[in-house]
Amino acid sequence: MIHPTALVDPSAELAVDVSIGPYSIIGAGVRIGSGTTIGPHVVIRGPTRIGNENRIFQFCSIGEDPQDKKYHGEVTRLEIGDRNIIREYCTLHRGTAQDRGLTSIGNDNLLMAYTHVAHDCVVGDHVIMANAASLAGHVAIEDHAILGGFSLVHQFCKIGRYSFSAMGSVISRDIPPYVMVGGRPTEPHGINSVGLERQGFGSEAIRQIRKAYKIIYKSGLKLDDAIKALEEMAQETDEVACLAEFLKTTGRSIIR
Repeated sequence: MIHPTALVDPSAELAVDVSIGPYSIIGAGVRIGSGTTIGPHVVIRGPTRIGNENRIFQFCSIGEDPQDKKYHGEVTRLEIGDRNIIREYCTLHRGTAQDRGLTSIGNDNLLMAYTHVAHDCVVGDHVIMANAASLAGHVAIEDHAILGGFSLVHQFCKIGRYSFSAMGSVISRDIPPYVMVGGRPTEPHGINSVGLERQGFGSEAIRQIRKAYKIIYKSGLKLDDAIKALEEMAQETDEVACLAEFLKTTGRSIIR
């Protein structure tokens, strides 16, 4: 399953059914789980752990040193879960000692061609990053979020679950769960109702999320007062409870 032109460090740990394509390089400290396929001309450096049944396409750079001038060769890691699809020319970097020392990517994600995940990012499950979407350092993306092509996310931003950014969005503040953003400058444009329906949200849950959106964006309330209003709603609606908790923990404030 390993092409004769591939270079695999003797210390790398590969499951017996891992496939490595022509001219790929697997470095020291790399662990790759069962059923994972590595295409041609892929470079993977360690310490990096890759789970099961991932597909990594040609010309990707996985587990490289972080692009951070504070980095001076410390031992840091990249961890990738299961069943991810990582398309051509993706770049995924390890963490830095100034944070957790770890970049982590969950399960069942689709990272399209030319996407970049910088040092210390946390990507959840079922996330889609369309072509050339890029994360600066220390970004967190929650489950089921979608970043449109060429979306750019500023460092330390948080992207809420089930949110959606349109193509070319420049994101310099947090995006709350369920919210769609886009335009120049990037602004909120309602909730991701189509995405929520596709994910099985019922009509009542969507109605409550839309009501919460109006409290945040249409009521004229200050953010602290909007959070208090959402907390009252949250006693009966789990989806609004998630939204209120996100707003209470935002670090860069929200796109508003």
